[in-house]
Amino acid sequence: MPRVVIFLAAALLATSAHITPASAQGADVTDLDPSGQIVPLPSVKILAPEDLTSGITRRFFGRIAARETVDLSFEVGGRLVMLPVVEGETIPQGSVVAALDTENFERAVARAELTLEQTRRESRRAEQLAQSNVTSAVRAEDAATARDLAEVALRDARDDLEDATLRTPFTALVAERIAANFTNVSPGQPILRLHDMSEIRVQIDVPERLFLSGIPPEAVRFTGSVPQAAGPIPLQLAEYEAQTEAIGQTFLVSLTLPDSNIPNLIPGASMTVTATVDVDYAQPGRALPATALLLGEDRTASVMIFEPDGGAADRGTVHVRPVELLSLAGTDLRVTGLAKDALVVGAGVHLLRDGQKVRRYTGLSVEE
Repeated sequence: MPRVVIFLAAALLATSAHITPASAQGADVTDLDPSGQIVPLPSVKILAPEDLTSGITRRFFGRIAARETVDLSFEVGGRLVMLPVVEGETIPQGSVVAALDTENFERAVARAELTLEQTRRESRRAEQLAQSNVTSAVRAEDAATARDLAEVALRDARDDLEDATLRTPFTALVAERIAANFTNVSPGQPILRLHDMSEIRVQIDVPERLFLSGIPPEAVRFTGSVPQAAGPIPLQLAEYEAQTEAIGQTFLVSLTLPDSNIPNLIPGASMTVTATVDVDYAQPGRALPATALLLGEDRTASVMIFEPDGGAADRGTVHVRPVELLSLAGTDLRVTGLAKDALVVGAGVHLLRDGQKVRRYTGLSVEE
């Protein structure tokens, strides 16, 4: 080999041997790979201690509902001649919302009045003849019965005439016009669908495990949130169906909305409902996601605890800590055996080792 090449190779080796310690100066030995290059500290997501004074919370998808939703119909049949309402309109209680052609009903009332007048005359005549022993008392009684039947027929005719006009039984929001104007309708056929908005309700589906957890209703505080309201809306428990839904094994719970001045709260609209359980009834332990748990072959559980270094809050060391795993309601995982101020690694724990140095994940950043 030429002497020049040997000289250059020896010079390069000496230079690299001189530079490598300088580049690793101040770095921990465990932060270097076998080639001597610095390995960046892994970034981990840290779960801060939960607020133990706020209890536990659940969020549900809620649907706005009216206190009652009814389909109005006539008790008599006829031709629909008036349907003045508009869908989405709010109508005061007692307002006329539909009417049938009343000509036939008015004639029926007139016939019933004439019949009643005739039977009254016959009843008086038969009573006078019975007192004079000209006719039998049985005939007088039959005449009185015919008079009474005529009175009942007149009341029926007047009721039919009144039933030919539909009035709203409450201050209502018109949901749907089911029948069309100028059509013949039969008794009991739905004409209008109305919402009773005197009390606005929110309905949520509560899973069976939560519903039967033994927590009293007075220990749960409900609040709702909608885009058109600035802050949380207080809700109160109204009632619940004492049977489960056919799909999902859930109970339908109805909550009342005391503040009815919030705009655009119509049946079918959505609302996010938050249920907060009083801390006295909260489940023991600390809730953690499944990604924060290390499960052993013997079904023991442990977590990774982050301990910050002296002056650097975003850098530290992780250590394995055994915990007790439980799930009383069957809806979340809770652990016991941790200090209240313990910082737990939330994900990727299977990629870390006990005593490894890491840095806290604080979000993505772009450097120019």
